[in-house]
Amino acid sequence: GQLPTWLQGILLRNGPGMHTIGDTTYNHWFDGLALLHSFTFKNGEVYYRSKYLRSDTYNCNVEANRIVVSEFGTMAYPDPCKNIFAKAFSYLSHTIPEFTDNCLINIMKTGDDFYATSETNFIRKIDPQTLETLDKVDYSKYTAVNLATSHPHYDSAGNILNMGTSIVDKGKTKYVLFKIPSSVPEKEKKKSRFNHVEVVCSIPSRSLLQPSYYHSFGMTENYIIFVEQPFRLDIVKMATAYIRGVNWASCLSYHKEDKTWFHFVDRKTKKEISTKFCTDAMVLFHHINAYEEDGHIVFDLIAYTDNSLYEMFYLKKLHKYLEECNQLSSVPTCKRFIVPLQHDKDAEVGSNLVTLPSTATAVKEKDGSIYCQPEILCEGIELPRINYDYNGKNYKYVFATKVQWNPVPAEIVKFNMQTKEALQWGEEHCWPSEPVFVPSPDAKEEDDGVILSCVVMTDPKKAPFLLVLDAKTFKELGRAIVNIEMHLDLHGMFIPEKDLKTEAE
Repeated sequence: GQLPTWLQGILLRNGPGMHTIGDTTYNHWFDGLALLHSFTFKNGEVYYRSKYLRSDTYNCNVEANRIVVSEFGTMAYPDPCKNIFAKAFSYLSHTIPEFTDNCLINIMKTGDDFYATSETNFIRKIDPQTLETLDKVDYSKYTAVNLATSHPHYDSAGNILNMGTSIVDKGKTKYVLFKIPSSVPEKEKKKSRFNHVEVVCSIPSRSLLQPSYYHSFGMTENYIIFVEQPFRLDIVKMATAYIRGVNWASCLSYHKEDKTWFHFVDRKTKKEISTKFCTDAMVLFHHINAYEEDGHIVFDLIAYTDNSLYEMFYLKKLHKYLEECNQLSSVPTCKRFIVPLQHDKDAEVGSNLVTLPSTATAVKEKDGSIYCQPEILCEGIELPRINYDYNGKNYKYVFATKVQWNPVPAEIVKFNMQTKEALQWGEEHCWPSEPVFVPSPDAKEEDDGVILSCVVMTDPKKAPFLLVLDAKTFKELGRAIVNIEMHLDLHGMFIPEKDLKTEAE
């Protein structure tokens, strides 16, 4: 096929790439050592490159020729030959764990720099052109967080907004919303921009020792949306996991009898809205988008009725799932919640406060809290992406992978949130990755642009490829075939040529 002449830049992707080191193997697919790969678009041609992230974790493991750094689903132990004192010391040092810097989930843009990210307090700077690993940044040196999401948001000025969890700091556990500036004053250029990290707001956790797990959050023009779900991390269990010989993932538990709480932070006043909003128990990884309309916040997300998704990616289970074509016990469901922020405070108990046309409801309870039920938009999609120019605004389209009966995507889909119509792309033996939307330079409409997806083949005789679709019609424009083994990845971003520093700079 042929690529649009305007498509110039780099598609950068991240995901777990190495699961066996020496004679040791990780337990969980999300634990694998980070492998970065890139597709560079230049004058109608595509160049491919891949490289392992040279994290401290990677270097320690490779040097020892076995897994010596713990990941979320795999607890690693020091060399058993070490003497008893060293052994006792390592048990003690694991109480508040030193987390891994194996940043394998996403890519984040900070000013002119790019970082590989995961969910710990570490991020790693990378060169998007050579894929070399550069500085290691520890968020906890700049703000009190032990964990942070790998799905930050960017505001109109290019600043990053992200959320992290501060575990039992000064006797409190809280969720911290922080801002990383896109630029720093000229006289401070030598210093790190992370010295200018600002805490926007903190939300107290409902439980001191069991904070909620979260993978992303939502943003509108005036509000930040944080969903506190009853899928929680038990800090006491986590502190004793090493001694008990279990992994940290076993310290996560789902409390289906509890509610899910919605928090809204006003971006101007930096304060949380005092009204309490809740819904039934659910597990959520990805927010899609959110916007404001007539005094309401409308937000879309993909939710599950249990935490089986994480459980399923243990390698032993994954092999079994793929061989037996097992059904997911909980199908990802695209839900739209509508929250009436500016409702009549004297409304009757039991009345629905949503005035927008939708089947979503928000009912006033006796205690003054508001119980929300969503509108179901569709089922079976994951890894959602939008045209980010429409982030926080009323929008039409989500691009996602279609997950039918098992955890591995079989197709990519464009779903119209307003008409509920869908366009699909899929071929036999193809596993496409998260679809990334790239707008065309003269875009007039939300879907003017292309979709990029890396496609891995289930047939070993067939080579993987990068797929380029017209985002409007979902018709294939071209594919770039790569004659190497390509890994299934997680997330990434497209970096337009203008955002890449030249060698001279």
